[in-house]
Amino acid sequence: MNTVLGASPAGVTEARLIEIVFPDHTNHLGTLFGGQALAWMDKAAFVVATRYARRTVVTARSDQVDFRLPVRQGQLVELIARVVATGRSSIQVEVDLIAEDLLTGDARLCTRGRFTMIALDAHGTPTAVVPLPASATADA
Repeated sequence: MNTVLGASPAGVTEARLIEIVFPDHTNHLGTLFGGQALAWMDKAAFVVATRYARRTVVTARSDQVDFRLPVRQGQLVELIARVVATGRSSIQVEVDLIAEDLLTGDARLCTRGRFTMIALDAHGTPTAVVPLPASATADA
């Protein structure tokens, strides 16, 4: 039997992605464009929601994205996406964006946001997802 980290009976509830901030990701101040951060966060939400539902998913909404600290060119970015709730066809995903200085190891939470993903059937119609187990919501 294969074991997947962050898996519940319904599916995978956590995914992690790694990016590096290159010059073309930054603004005139040498910090990560907000739009680039949102794109990476949306990608992480897409990955965990797809793995949770094992269906095609689309982004329906992004909520409460808080930019706390700037992310600088050259830093490593780890995106941690967690399924925190489900509806009939929706999957709520919270995403943390953590920036790490590769030379010092100093890591800080820079951005946090919540995304609503919708599961679709083969015809592009919203379709039911397995409810998130109570034990998974208690951990979130």
